[in-house]
Amino acid sequence: MTIQKSLDPIQKALEINLNAQIYGTFAEIGAGQEVARAFFRAGGAAGTVAKTMSAYDMTFSDSIYGKSSRYVSDDRLVTMLKYEMDLLVERLGPKRGSDTRFFCFADTVAAKSFKGGGDCHGWLGMRFQHEINAPSSQVIVHIRMLDKINLQQQEALGIVGVNLIYACSYLSDDREKFIVSLMDHLGPDRIEIDMITVNGPAFKNVDSRLWSLELVKHDFTQAVLFNEKGDVINAKDALYKKHILTCRGSYRPPTLVNIDMLERGKQTMMKDLKCKNDELWVLPEISMNKLRERGGEVDNEDFLARVDLLKEINYSVLISNYRNYSELSQFLAQNSKMNIGFVFGYYNLIEIFDESRYDEHPAGILGGVGELIGQRGRFYCYPGHDEKTQSTLSLKDAPVAKEVRPLIDYLIARNRLSDITEYNQNVFHIWSRTVLKMIQNGESGWEEMVPKGLAKLVKEKCLFGYPCKV
Repeated sequence: MTIQKSLDPIQKALEINLNAQIYGTFAEIGAGQEVARAFFRAGGAAGTVAKTMSAYDMTFSDSIYGKSSRYVSDDRLVTMLKYEMDLLVERLGPKRGSDTRFFCFADTVAAKSFKGGGDCHGWLGMRFQHEINAPSSQVIVHIRMLDKINLQQQEALGIVGVNLIYACSYLSDDREKFIVSLMDHLGPDRIEIDMITVNGPAFKNVDSRLWSLELVKHDFTQAVLFNEKGDVINAKDALYKKHILTCRGSYRPPTLVNIDMLERGKQTMMKDLKCKNDELWVLPEISMNKLRERGGEVDNEDFLARVDLLKEINYSVLISNYRNYSELSQFLAQNSKMNIGFVFGYYNLIEIFDESRYDEHPAGILGGVGELIGQRGRFYCYPGHDEKTQSTLSLKDAPVAKEVRPLIDYLIARNRLSDITEYNQNVFHIWSRTVLKMIQNGESGWEEMVPKGLAKLVKEKCLFGYPCKV
């Protein structure tokens, strides 16, 4: 088997410099001008670089691009890309438009400052012609810079910027190669790419959201957030000032019991916090991790189908690669300064308080549960159902070790763990795996076990192995 070695940033820059068709502008704000620098270092930059600029002073920046409430944002980046690309085509189009693929690369970045502190992140984008005289296409990515030293962050930014320009120039027709190439000569300890959007004729008939799922699939980020319209959004921007209630599940498909857990959990948490409806973000979470651990092939379209079904009933969704609830809890705590609630089914909650799960944890069950619940976490227990006795099971019935019971009692006393006391008993019999099997076997009856309207979509789109007639 032949292993193809990826080009380093200077080699990529040189290949672009030697391509007489590719010509454009670089506009970089924050962390130096490392992307343009790579093209000058490679040699032959006159064949690629029409202009480079860095408007660091806000007055200069505002005079060029207009005033902005936030300078490190996707809105600012889009403004930069549009302004520079329009100017480039206006001035050089008549002269060389017939044999040139114009592009504009831009970034706006908050790197580690002299004073230290702050969130080191940035928005990078490229507006480009994939063919001569073609309308512009666009790619935007959001990155987090994880190096501790400013100079290292500049270097990493330069690499990912060159990778983006190269991918747009040569790989726009291959989603996986495009995504993988963005991290050439970088590691997850240096850069996290947590969001990407693509549009334009270079990506005709492409669902941009699949590209963000590719980031999770390749471990370039651990989670991607979709809003209730099904669009990819930045987690910190969306969640920062919101209380969050999450519930992990397969949602394959979303069932009535899934929705009852979310809605009853929401009601309970709102009552606990005395907060308003718009102050609490209900967030179903779906993890790729178990599928990957079993060696299964991650099908991005399958995950996106679940996003679309939840969108139909007005839910946002988090697609993650987190192995456990503790990792999910840490992610949510990093992105929200408010309270975080977890809805667990009765049997899932029993697992959390099973001491054997923490045999390899350095701090045992106390440390493990502490990591999960954190400073602002709350657990809500959705009741179980005993089919033999036809009784409803709550926290008091949990068959945990007697040594663990005081921990549960403590969390209850501190209002960090509580039963969901209002629920729909009529959905207790619904199990997601059973619904999925019924769908795949072409059985009837599952249609009444999912929210209204979803059965029609499953059948129309032949989702989850539904046996459509060909």
